[in-house]
Amino acid sequence: MKLKYLQREKNAAFHLIINETASAKSQDCREKQNDLLTIAWNTGDVQKVIVDSIEYDFPSNSILPLVVNQSFQFTAPESIVAWQFNRDFYCIVNHDEDVSCVGFLFYGSSKTMFISLDEKDQRKIKLLFEVFKDEFEQTDNIQGEMLRMLLVRLIITITRLAKQQYFHFQISDDDSKFNLFRQFNLSVELHYKREHEVQFYAAQLNKSPKTIANVFAIYGRKSPSQIIYDRIALEAKRLFLYTDKTAKEVYGDLGFEDPSHFSRFFKKQTDFTPSDFKKLMLKQSREH
Repeated sequence: MKLKYLQREKNAAFHLIINETASAKSQDCREKQNDLLTIAWNTGDVQKVIVDSIEYDFPSNSILPLVVNQSFQFTAPESIVAWQFNRDFYCIVNHDEDVSCVGFLFYGSSKTMFISLDEKDQRKIKLLFEVFKDEFEQTDNIQGEMLRMLLVRLIITITRLAKQQYFHFQISDDDSKFNLFRQFNLSVELHYKREHEVQFYAAQLNKSPKTIANVFAIYGRKSPSQIIYDRIALEAKRLFLYTDKTAKEVYGDLGFEDPSHFSRFFKKQTDFTPSDFKKLMLKQSREH
């Protein structure tokens, strides 16, 4: 079942997907869903999920946040409950400081996060889920605002769990350092297609590149430059996988002026040249 809210004049979209029994391919997030953020909840047994061509175990009773443009496939979509929304429905960037650092859930980590739910947490999410379903049965002029309020509550609840599970310290002890880490990730998401150097992002945050690097080291994360490179390489792979763009078009989209520079960059990050990567993906698609 797929429940939808759409405010056409604002292009605001919010979906609640409940245990769809369609094939895994129908859960593939590509061009038609590329403007949606997703919160997926595995209500069944452990299953596989493929996110941007990488296979993971999706544990039972856990939640997976997925950002705009990520592709994903579930092997058991009938066990998935998913909330999806676009920027026009609820803008993470604009509300980031207002609502409990909600940007953390989607931009606070460079890794794919699987957030586990204990029995108490499961009860909270199930209760919220039931209220969401009830609200979709209402068709009055405040339905959109009610759904947004519920979404904020859901995001805050999951954000608290994610912070506890992925950062083993009290974030409140040093909010400024943690927020710097989170804001860097968000800034990369906004500017990576044109800005490839740490200096740009440091200037955006009024910090020195060394300060940024030290914060990343504190949290045991990849270096700031590697965060940028990973994001560029990921987008390049998506464009090769899901569009018919040539290597020239891809490197232009990603801010490279020299094709040889892009080819060296792509091989260093992925171990494949662009042409070899496209051949590999074509071979795998034929095998499937």
